[in-house]
Amino acid sequence: MAATMYIVVEGEDPGFNIYVNGRELARHESAVEELALRLGVPPLLTYFSADENSMALLIEEGAGNPDLLPRLPPPQWFDAAEGLHTVSALVAALETDPKRLGEHSAEILAELHEYEQVLKRTAESGLRWHLAFSWR
Repeated sequence: MAATMYIVVEGEDPGFNIYVNGRELARHESAVEELALRLGVPPLLTYFSADENSMALLIEEGAGNPDLLPRLPPPQWFDAAEGLHTVSALVAALETDPKRLGEHSAEILAELHEYEQVLKRTAESGLRWHLAFSWR
């Protein structure tokens, strides 16, 4: 089962494409978190929140307890500029040292660039966001 870390933007349709390929970021989340901490920025998981839709998908995919779904807290939403600060710091570190996270650094950097573009558009639109996970 492969995990994907993806961006959810508040609202029905933000008016722009929010698709990001977060497979490498999910796969190497520990290394990315360590790098964020060394850079003095919040790790990406700081911006994780489970909403009813993402939890329903997880349960449908066989992960999680369906009895918990009615008791989920409301999703948390974060300022896009805060997430952009973290992502931009990670991008800068990997552009400065392209092998910093080993042989998958290029793939991780490519995904961070996707995150950066979506978060820029989210900030420009005055919308909030959070990260979610999917397992397939």
